[in-house]
Amino acid sequence: MTMRRIVVVGNGIAGLTACDSLRSAGFDGELTVVGAERHHPYSRPALSKALLHGDDALHAHELPEPTHEATELLGVGAAGLDPDARLVRLDGGGELPYDGLVIASGSRAKRLGPGAHQRGAGGAQQDGPVRELTLRTIEDAILLKESVASRPSVIVIGGGPLGMEVASGCLHVGCEVTLVSDVTPLSHQLGDHLAGIFTSAAVGRGLRVVGGGKARLADHGDGAKVVLADGTELKADLVVTAIGDEPNVDWLAGSGLLTDGSLRVDSRGRMRPDIAAAGDVAFFPTLRGVQRVPLWTSAIDQAKVAAVGLLQGDAAPEFNFQPYFWTEGFGLSLKAVGFTPVAGEPDYCEPGAEGESLLLRWDNPDGSGTAAAVNYRIPVPKLRRLADAGPDALRSPALRPPAPARV
Repeated sequence: MTMRRIVVVGNGIAGLTACDSLRSAGFDGELTVVGAERHHPYSRPALSKALLHGDDALHAHELPEPTHEATELLGVGAAGLDPDARLVRLDGGGELPYDGLVIASGSRAKRLGPGAHQRGAGGAQQDGPVRELTLRTIEDAILLKESVASRPSVIVIGGGPLGMEVASGCLHVGCEVTLVSDVTPLSHQLGDHLAGIFTSAAVGRGLRVVGGGKARLADHGDGAKVVLADGTELKADLVVTAIGDEPNVDWLAGSGLLTDGSLRVDSRGRMRPDIAAAGDVAFFPTLRGVQRVPLWTSAIDQAKVAAVGLLQGDAAPEFNFQPYFWTEGFGLSLKAVGFTPVAGEPDYCEPGAEGESLLLRWDNPDGSGTAAAVNYRIPVPKLRRLADAGPDALRSPALRPPAPARV
């Protein structure tokens, strides 16, 4: 079937990359983007990494204007899908016919539940007291930045990368910060060795880390109270939750595309010949099984493959996924290539000229390698080569990194 009309649902980085990749692969037909947010695509990682360290204008999140010349329906969400009729139903009425569809509807922040500060479509603030903030959209970022300007006491719930980046930013502006995490922060994402490096730096800069089981919010005058499963009560002026995300698949109910409530694609990003998916919304095959990997670079890499898979079918190349992750906070910068978490001590460790500068590598049980740079200046392509290389190749002069330096 010749595709002359392609609809992309989602205007984040996966949707943007899919549009660009479709054009690069030769698609010159009608291209329509449906985006629930009112904004052009922007960098979500910048919201937590530069949010509390940058200027008030939040320029760090901006991306170049799109060049794919698609028709953009912004501030309009997808409400349903009829894959047999090839129709996307829109919020507020209306339908979009398609020959090909890319699902890139992303995810939303999880919340603790009742009493939380809620937002409407596109991030619009609703009435009610602010008890719980999350960080997912530009509006979330602006609200959080404004909320910490007076240096309130802050409780951050969640010890993943987002929670740690938010905690670091709040400390940077002078807040007293408590992080709630049942395990060593970042250990689920990175493994105990790298997590220990970041947690030590965080505690050294004044972060209080508390465990105690599942958290819930409770009323506490003008502030907020967090009650943990073991009975511990924590009080602060502000609570920020960073407890993960939920794929935006509600609009696909009844479409027949979901497997146990999840959207699963093949190695070319497809669910059927005329439908592909990419980004935070999609589960895809990896060396460690079928996974959803909600990372910025993962969304980009998936979208490139899904776009070509939609156009070329089985003739398209399969997705050869190698994760890339970065985070920063508490005076540390980390870049990691390869699957994480990693187990145990590194198989290779090269300290830099200063104590907090490290280059590390792990040999994984599945035969792959993971390389990480902590405050170590090394280009990402060379870090990828380090992850792919065996121990003998690490000693090759051609693979040795430049002289280490603090980032």
